[in-house]
Amino acid sequence: MNESRISVRYARALFMSALEKNELDRINSDMIVVRDTCNIPEVREILDNPVIMPSRKIKIFQGLFGKELHELTLSLIDLVVRNGREQYLPAIARMFNQQTKRHKGITESVLTTAVPVDPQTSKQVEDMIADMFKTKVDMKTNVDESIIGGFVLKVEDNFIDASVKNKLRKIKRELLSGSL
Repeated sequence: MNESRISVRYARALFMSALEKNELDRINSDMIVVRDTCNIPEVREILDNPVIMPSRKIKIFQGLFGKELHELTLSLIDLVVRNGREQYLPAIARMFNQQTKRHKGITESVLTTAVPVDPQTSKQVEDMIADMFKTKVDMKTNVDESIIGGFVLKVEDNFIDASVKNKLRKIKRELLSGSL
């Protein structure tokens, strides 16, 4: 079974349980904590280490999270570790967060520019996306100097690359394919 299938199944099960118990917001914030914690190199090493016994990993996670997480989140972590799927915890958390946003009608968007975007421009882009997709928008902005200028906008599965880097790449391809 591939990683995405495993992650989706565990995330969906947790999502359904959280909805049923009316704890979706609490579990969502727990999964953000789990995702961020699992991205710490030392924790990642524990997750990926097959020599550490599952019972020891469970104790480590209980010590790490203690009373901070909801019992439903802790029981998921316990189940995942007992089933030997702990390396999928960050992906499970990410999938759960995505399902929660989808359920709440929030669209995740990423705007990448060569220089930082002022808040007014960012708000205008956010409003435009909200109007086009009839949804709430969770906008993230990135700065990537390698795109030289312009922007790259990703909204769900839609991708607009209006960067100078992309335009130069197209010109190069045309020049190389054409006969001069």
